[in-house]
Amino acid sequence: MNNKVGAVIIGRNEGARLVACMDSLKSCVEVVVYVDSGSSDNSLLEASERGVDCVSLDLSTPFTAARARNEGASYLLSKNPNLSYIQFVDGDCEVQRKWVYSAENFLDSDTNYAVVCGHRRERYPAKSLYNQLCDIEWNTPIGDALACGGDALIRVSAFVEVNGYRDDLIAGEEPEMCFRLREKGWKIFRLDEEMTLHDAAITRFSQWWNRAKRAGYAYANGCYLHFYSAEKYKVKQVLSALVWSVMLPVVIMLLSLLNISFSLVFLIYPLQVFRLMLKNKSSMHSYQSSFYYALSNVIGKFPQFLGMMQFAFNKWQGRRGTLIEYK
Repeated sequence: MNNKVGAVIIGRNEGARLVACMDSLKSCVEVVVYVDSGSSDNSLLEASERGVDCVSLDLSTPFTAARARNEGASYLLSKNPNLSYIQFVDGDCEVQRKWVYSAENFLDSDTNYAVVCGHRRERYPAKSLYNQLCDIEWNTPIGDALACGGDALIRVSAFVEVNGYRDDLIAGEEPEMCFRLREKGWKIFRLDEEMTLHDAAITRFSQWWNRAKRAGYAYANGCYLHFYSAEKYKVKQVLSALVWSVMLPVVIMLLSLLNISFSLVFLIYPLQVFRLMLKNKSSMHSYQSSFYYALSNVIGKFPQFLGMMQFAFNKWQGRRGTLIEYK
């Protein structure tokens, strides 16, 4: 059993997914803490029965995944101050058997790296188009990376140096923390190793829409925080959403009002889908999956813009953002 690595699981009403997550960590991590964000199911009972320490977030403070991870890490390190690494994992994921060993060996071998992640796969990619889109999204390049997702092994000293995640971020907290780590000279790596099985459980368009809206909120928040950085953090993503969801539709409407043919301008949308389809085809199994992923990238600009506007409205009102949930 590994005594250098502890694990923090976060979740809310994950049911059987949480049970699978906890069971997957039994053989590779000695100390595990589960942080619950107000579950109404038997999540806390399931954790207790498995000998997993539990932390229930204070209901008076808005829930965020970032806050849950930070409180889990704080609890874990208070009980186990000699830990070298923390495996963060979402409660809807199952950790693969060899992952922690491989990830720990990598961080042991190179002290320049703060974070290591691997392949996250969808458990049921054929169950819905939206699950399939998530599975494609997880298929990111191997090697040095700019960021990780919710599942990653993180060096404790690096995590402490940047004070962990930002509690107030309702989304995008992982790449934002990785940005701050890179600003401090740390590096992130993606191993060619199976890491986790994820269950997105997205079966409806409305769920996909809210997930894209949440991404837009995260882009705007990240851009607001780090706009003046040399990297221009998330500026590209914000501008892309603005161009495709606002600027081009406005141009098309203006041309229509002026009785100028706008058909050629309108064609830019299917042309963009076609361009992205060809660009991504080499990393996908079929033209069909490449087409759907390209289409989702283009259509997704519209809910992303709505998420950006929600962030702007919250800032204007001086309000803290609340979770944009999709399941």
